[in-house]
Amino acid sequence: MSTKRDSWGSKWGFILACIGSAVGMGNIWLFPARISAYGGATFLIPYLIFVVIIGSTGVIGEMAFGRATRSGPIGAFGAATKQQWGTDRPGKLLGLIPVLGSLALAIGYSVVTGWIFRYLAGSFTGTVLNQEGLDGFNQLFNATASNNLVWQLVGMAITILILIFGIGKGIEQANKVMTPLFFVLFVGLAIYLMTLPAAWEGYRYIFVLDPKGLLDPLVWVYALGQAFFSLSVAGNGTLIYGSYLSKDSNIPADARMVAIFDTLAAMLAALVIIPAMAVAGQQLNQSGPGLMFIFLPNVLSSIPGGFIILIVFFLAVTFAALTSLINLFEAPTATLQEMFHLSRTAASCIIGGIGIVVGIVIAPIVSDWMDVCSTYICPIGALLAAVMFFWVCKKDYVLEQVNLAREKPLGSWFYPMAKYLFCGVTLVVLVLGAVLGGIG
Repeated sequence: MSTKRDSWGSKWGFILACIGSAVGMGNIWLFPARISAYGGATFLIPYLIFVVIIGSTGVIGEMAFGRATRSGPIGAFGAATKQQWGTDRPGKLLGLIPVLGSLALAIGYSVVTGWIFRYLAGSFTGTVLNQEGLDGFNQLFNATASNNLVWQLVGMAITILILIFGIGKGIEQANKVMTPLFFVLFVGLAIYLMTLPAAWEGYRYIFVLDPKGLLDPLVWVYALGQAFFSLSVAGNGTLIYGSYLSKDSNIPADARMVAIFDTLAAMLAALVIIPAMAVAGQQLNQSGPGLMFIFLPNVLSSIPGGFIILIVFFLAVTFAALTSLINLFEAPTATLQEMFHLSRTAASCIIGGIGIVVGIVIAPIVSDWMDVCSTYICPIGALLAAVMFFWVCKKDYVLEQVNLAREKPLGSWFYPMAKYLFCGVTLVVLVLGAVLGGIG
């Protein structure tokens, strides 16, 4: 395995990259629908509780695990089993699971990113809004999903190019531009919508609290799923980004910033989409791709400034998609580099080529593909990483790694909370996802 590794150029470069990896379609097409379906602030309370639990344990653990081993999942898991049992072979074999899971999820995400690029182009030309009612928007999306090779290739070409430039000159610089712009654009949309009188009905709903709703188990189940998948704990992306950190990075502080800004991104999406629905006199009862590609454009076609809102919206979503896609492809790319001593360019092109070929093949079934990845592979990867770090690695080693560069060590709460509560929560996400057909 190669010992020469790229690194982040700055603290904020790393934080912005992690925020960019966490902010994705789950924040945009799922969180607003969950807020709407489960009672506004009634959903927010358990969601924030789970964000705190996962952000203060799992996110910290994956970042610290990557930095401690200076490797991706295969090397990190191998180091854990070698520390405990004197052999890295079982760890390396298990490390293939999150790496392949990251690649599988990236391939599915590349198809969706292609849709987003096509809608961004169509927003500028006016073809997206030039539809006849909901049926017209539905037909446009179906046409996009069934024949979108060119824009899919455009998204992949940009992603591969950024990956080739590496961590400091590629991923970091791209996130320094795209992640702040995402927030600026969504804040601008939220401010504009505030000027439309009917939008206040949407805002009022978001912050309604019904204490009885907290007794509904499904509110807690879907709040858990939303928090878990939104924070990108899957044993791959956060871990590999952590492997490029220096020893003077305060990981718990960085993890806190990632959790805060990821939550802000989700709230901004809700503060844009739900009020937009209210302005159009419609209820938000749709989630997933249908919300973003069918129902929202239909709504924007009938409200003041809808043409501009659509352009800004899909520009921001494009940034969110690319930053997440880059993160997902980084784990398999870095793994290929380490295992076969390949150059960054060669590894990026090989993984990108696999992504293009497989992406074209699975495009017709991408929804089912993504469901399998999110329901099973992501939680399994997160559980494996948590078990390796908090159970297989020795306690003193874990605490040393998470407390590096901190003036004051984390409290005594951290280790049992990470070892028992977070691992338990991850197992619950896996089981509930399998039983309910996905919760995030």
